[in-house]
Amino acid sequence: MSDVLHVKGPILVSETEVRDELWVIDGRVTFTAPLSAEASDDVSTVTGYVLPGLVDAHCHVGLEATGGVTAQRAEEHAVADRDAGALLLRDAGSPVDTHWIDDREDLPRIIRAGRHIARTKRYIRNFAHEIEPEDLVAYVRQEARRGDGWVKLVGDWIDRERGDLAPCWPREALKAAIDAAHEEGARVTAHCFGEESLHDFAAAGTDCIEHATGLTTESIDQFAAQGISIVPTLVNIENFPKFADAGEEKFPKYAAHMRDLYTRRFETVAAAHEAGVKVYVGTDAGGQLPHGLVGDEVAEFVKAGMTNIEALSAATWGARAWLGRPGIEEGQAADFVVYGCDPRDDVAVLKAPQQVVLRGKVVSPAG
Repeated sequence: MSDVLHVKGPILVSETEVRDELWVIDGRVTFTAPLSAEASDDVSTVTGYVLPGLVDAHCHVGLEATGGVTAQRAEEHAVADRDAGALLLRDAGSPVDTHWIDDREDLPRIIRAGRHIARTKRYIRNFAHEIEPEDLVAYVRQEARRGDGWVKLVGDWIDRERGDLAPCWPREALKAAIDAAHEEGARVTAHCFGEESLHDFAAAGTDCIEHATGLTTESIDQFAAQGISIVPTLVNIENFPKFADAGEEKFPKYAAHMRDLYTRRFETVAAAHEAGVKVYVGTDAGGQLPHGLVGDEVAEFVKAGMTNIEALSAATWGARAWLGRPGIEEGQAADFVVYGCDPRDDVAVLKAPQQVVLRGKVVSPAG
């Protein structure tokens, strides 16, 4: 018999289904005990509260403040996420190719959005393809083919003439680009801080918006009606006052706008969630923030008024279904996290995994 892992629960298979135990054989989950397993020396036992591997639906592996980094640093990013229990990552834009991570059995699974696509001189230097609207469709098709079913656009940024956030793309260019992505079999998401760009992206048929701090009653209704999801990245929005301070002298209107978006961040997320907009956990790690913050982001969702179960689903069951990836299911790869206390009672336990199981192997969490 090959090595077998016996996991004693509660196993939180879904929001409503809880199992007492599962087994891991050849890296895959089964709820049927193998014959004579208890008598075998090859059986190891893990006990605790078990969740599917957490999802960080907005991070950047291989990206830091100055741009792309070495493979060694990218590996450190992935390890930090893994040890925090984030075993499925949606990489929302990176200038480096991280497909080599797919061959590593000890690193999280990544769903890539290719490289950011931004308007010329309207985003952080060294992060994105910087282009003009006439080239948007071609670059969207290119990144759709490079990615894993997603494309990432920069939807708004500070406009120096206006002195505030402004949309980056004409609505007709967005419509053509999003149609092209859908033809390529990819979904589209976009970085949007302000209010205006959200209406353009909704009209153009986007699938998701990152940050979405500018949501208002009107755009929330649009998003809910069209099934547009959001990934708020609340741990990153904590930086808005710092961004405002940095821009105060040259762009006081922008600074005031960013402070307002920050002040109403929890109200915005709560209103979207209450209206039926699907909200998922993402940290925006990379660039400005370190990796491994998925537990902090779940806690922010609770601050925004979600129940513990709703916040957990946004990082586990619901997020995996949205991304088309399995959770703890018969015959599927054994990617799950074990905790010493019940996360349904207190989501703070997510910051202290007891064991992380990746592809059926126990890996040591950080700390």
